[in-house]
Amino acid sequence: MENLLFNLDKYYEEMVSIRRYLHANPELSFEEVHTPKYIANFHRELGLEVREGVGGRGVIATLRGAKPGKTVALRADFDALPIQEENDLPYKSKIDGVMHACGHDGHTATLLILAKALNEIKEEICGNVVFIHQFAEEVLPGGAKPMIEDGCLEGVDVIFGTHLWAPIPLGEVHVKSGAIMAAPDMFEVTIYGKGGHGAEPHHAVDAIVLGAQYVTQLQTIISRKISPLKHAVITVGQFEAGKAYNIISEKAIIKGTVRTFDEEVRNQIERELEILLKSLCDSANATYEFTYTRGYPPVVNHPEETKLLAEIAKDVPGVNAVKECEPMMVGEDFAYYLKKVPGTFFITGAKNPEWDMAYPHHHPKFNFDERAMLIAAKTMGLATLKFLESYQK
Repeated sequence: MENLLFNLDKYYEEMVSIRRYLHANPELSFEEVHTPKYIANFHRELGLEVREGVGGRGVIATLRGAKPGKTVALRADFDALPIQEENDLPYKSKIDGVMHACGHDGHTATLLILAKALNEIKEEICGNVVFIHQFAEEVLPGGAKPMIEDGCLEGVDVIFGTHLWAPIPLGEVHVKSGAIMAAPDMFEVTIYGKGGHGAEPHHAVDAIVLGAQYVTQLQTIISRKISPLKHAVITVGQFEAGKAYNIISEKAIIKGTVRTFDEEVRNQIERELEILLKSLCDSANATYEFTYTRGYPPVVNHPEETKLLAEIAKDVPGVNAVKECEPMMVGEDFAYYLKKVPGTFFITGAKNPEWDMAYPHHHPKFNFDERAMLIAAKTMGLATLKFLESYQK
């Protein structure tokens, strides 16, 4: 294990260089072309077994240890977001309107250098390591599910993954057994009323008024329909209606998201959203369209693997605190891997201690302390070796 740590320290500057190259050359979800080629070429130069086009645009590389044993999978995502970067950095995005604003460039750099470091000690490894480089984490239906369907988990016994998290201080690793991230669903409502003159509302059916009532009242689904012991969130992010100040709009479009951990709660909220909509529209003689789109499942970590990761993290150089975190309402399609094989997804703190604040993920000024990549690599690498060693005969 000391050899792995030495190798990772040795290649840290290369890790940073890779991250900055990827940051300057981002590609959107389902449009990744050069990034997967870059990843595949890197692994081929190491002499690993490489498969491209997995599930569409994914890449998997396999390192086979000198002795037989179990197989560990490690996953990183590599897609960017449709955001115009506002950072003034020498490695600022070169692509207009596209930015790595969630740390996926760091995830990829972490996994590539971890592969390089592990490859140099493969004579010490009993078993195999599969490096899963996933496309399109940010956009439904995501890249995890088609990659799994295309065999990326074939023969895998356990999987580990991490997310660099800018709001959490550098040096902290957050873990949680059970549900750690929510199921992120989307709903869209269109209310059809009857347009009219703003001076004569009694001759119209005001879609804006109905929409406003809906936005206000849907919060009672959480406060009055769902047990207070359950976690759930409903957020409206878009409300589109009207063309002029003195015209009553005949149509209103409302879009929002639902976040849950429990499948029964998820089903209930979907039902209640339409029940409320129907009652409001019926009361005003309006009609509606309702669409509910299921996102990723909740990310549910396995207890044994989470415990192993937490114990390893305590001894990782640079880690000064391992904490059990509260569930997070963000979504992640790492959930699909954990539904197939045991494993755990953990959070690596990435806020520079000298920063007064860290811009949130998906912000045009998002950035993270690159030293977090080294902590993430060491944590996943040591967990991998510990798991494989535990099955030696």
